[in-house]
Amino acid sequence: MKKPLVEETGFVPLPPAEVRRRLIALVSSPYAEPSGDGHVVVLQGGWWYRGEYALERRGQGTQVTHRVYNIASRGRWAVPLANRFFIGFAAKTREGFAELLRTIADQ
Repeated sequence: MKKPLVEETGFVPLPPAEVRRRLIALVSSPYAEPSGDGHVVVLQGGWWYRGEYALERRGQGTQVTHRVYNIASRGRWAVPLANRFFIGFAAKTREGFAELLRTIADQ
C-alpha cells in the first residue's frame, strides 16, 4: 500500500457500525462509501484526493484512523509539494479530524 500523505488516529465511544453510519451521514457525499467489509469508509474527490477512515473496535468504542492518499494519475509529484506550501496543512487536518470525531460522538 502506498504511504499516506497524512494519518491521524482518534477514538469515539460508540460501536463501529454506529460510527460508520454517522460518518457517512456527516460527509454526505456521493463519493463516500463503506468498503466491502464495512471497516473502511472511503471518500474520494478532486483530481488527487482519497481519504480512508478505518474503523476498529476498541473495548466499548471505535478507533478511527484517517489516511489521506495521493491518487493523481498525472502530476502526482505536485500534490505533496503543493500541500507543503499550504501553511498549516497538517494542523488543519488534525483539527478537522478531531472536530469530526467530536461531532460523531455528539450526534
